[in-house]
Amino acid sequence: MTTQGTVQGGPDRKVLRVLAGEAVSPPPAWMMRQAGRYLPEYRATRAEAGSFLDLCYSPDFAVEVTLQPIRRFGFEASILFSDILVIPHALGQDVRFVEGEGPRLDPLEGRAAFERLRQADDPAIFAHLAPVFETVRRLRAELPPETTLLGFCGGPWTVASYMIGGRGTPDLAPARALAEADTGLVDALIDRLVTVQTAYLVRQLRTGADAVQIFESHAGTLPPALPPGTALVEPVGDVSDSALPEETERDALSRWSFGPIARMVAGIRAEVPDAKIIVFCRGAGLEGHARVVPETGADAVGVDWSIDLKALRDRVPATTVTQGNVHPDTLIEGGAALDAAVDAVLEATRGLPHIFNLGHGITPQTPVAHVEQMLARLRGGSPSS
Repeated sequence: MTTQGTVQGGPDRKVLRVLAGEAVSPPPAWMMRQAGRYLPEYRATRAEAGSFLDLCYSPDFAVEVTLQPIRRFGFEASILFSDILVIPHALGQDVRFVEGEGPRLDPLEGRAAFERLRQADDPAIFAHLAPVFETVRRLRAELPPETTLLGFCGGPWTVASYMIGGRGTPDLAPARALAEADTGLVDALIDRLVTVQTAYLVRQLRTGADAVQIFESHAGTLPPALPPGTALVEPVGDVSDSALPEETERDALSRWSFGPIARMVAGIRAEVPDAKIIVFCRGAGLEGHARVVPETGADAVGVDWSIDLKALRDRVPATTVTQGNVHPDTLIEGGAALDAAVDAVLEATRGLPHIFNLGHGITPQTPVAHVEQMLARLRGGSPSS
C-alpha cells in the first residue's frame, strides 16, 4: 500500500513512512506543543496577535508560529497551531483564555445548556472554523515538501470534560459526576462531538493535512465504573483477554474514550480511506496504551511519559506504531539525563516503527539549547551541527 509522501518520485515524508509501518532510523521527530512559549519568536508573535484565540483564528499568525519550530529545528512533522477548544467555541459555548490560568468556558451543567449548543449539521460550525482550514491549506503550501503536516482535535471525552466543568481540574470531578448522574446527556454530548470532530478532521485532511492526531489528554480521569445496565462498546480489532485490565476499568475506557474514538476513526476512513491517525491517551496506563490501536483502529499510539516504552513494545505486536515518550521535565533538565532518555527510546524501538516525541507537551521554561541537544543525540550529530 502506498501513502502520500512514499509514492515513487514524491517527497520523502518519513513520519508517513512510519505510520505505514516502516521502521526508519533514526526515527523522525516532532514535539507536542512544539510551537510554544519556550521559543522567543513565538512569544513575539503571540504578543503581536493579542489574545490566544486571535492567534488561533488568524491564518497569518497561526501559519507563522507553526513554521517557527520547523525553521529552527527541522522537525520531520509540523502540527497545526490551534486548540482543542475551538470545537466547543464553534458549537456556541463561550470560550476564553485567562492569562496565567488557562481556558475558561461557561460550564455545561445540564440539558438546557446542551440544547443551546449548535446542532451537528449547523453550517455556522464550519463557517466559524474556516480560518483553521485556511491555515492548514497555507501550511501545506509553505512547509518543506518532506515535512509531514499533522492536523488534530481533542478526544471526545477530553473535550466534553472541559465543556462540562468549564475548565480543567485534576480529577475532572464535574464531568465524572455528570456521567454518573445523567449518562444520557453525556452520551448526547459525546455523540455530537464525535460527529462534528470527525467532519473537522476530514476537512483538515482534505485541505492539506497528511495525518491527524486525536488528543485524549484526560483518559486517566475516566469514571471508575459504568452506571448499571450500560452496554459495552465493542473493540474495533482483536484484543486478547490478557491485554485487558480488570472489568470496570476496561468498561470505562471503552465506554467513554476508546469507543467514541473508534467511531471517529471509522467515520474518517469512510471519507478518507487512507487517512493516517494517531491517538494519544494520556494517563491510560500500560494496559490502556496497549489497547489503543486494537480498540480504536488508529494507526499509531502516542505514549505518555509515565509508560515504560520497552515494556509497552514487548506487550504489543512488532507491527504496532508507537510515538513518544521523553518526559518534558527531562528535556528541561538536559545534560546526561536527557541523553540517557533519548538513548532509552532508541533502544526500546530499535528496528520497530516509531516516531520520536515527548510524552506530553513541551513546557514554557524549556531551554532551546536542550531541544537542540535532544535532536543532536537522536540524529547522531552535535547541537551546533
